[in-house]
Amino acid sequence: MAKNNRPNETVAGTSIQKVKQQNQASKNQGQAGQGQFGTEFASETNAQEVRRQNQKSQQNKK
Repeated sequence: MAKNNRPNETVAGTSIQKVKQQNQASKNQGQAGQGQFGTEFASETNAQEVRRQNQKSQQNKK
């Protein structure tokens, strides 16, 4: 295995600090997006209508 003489880089030459920053930015962005879509779709769903459609579908299967 090759010896790494640079403490802030991997043996392949990747900057460890840059990867950590990108991972953190990605993590923060993912949480924001998740909340946005989670509430958006929930607010547009009519639970009563979905139950009615599910019941009708079950009756049609019999």
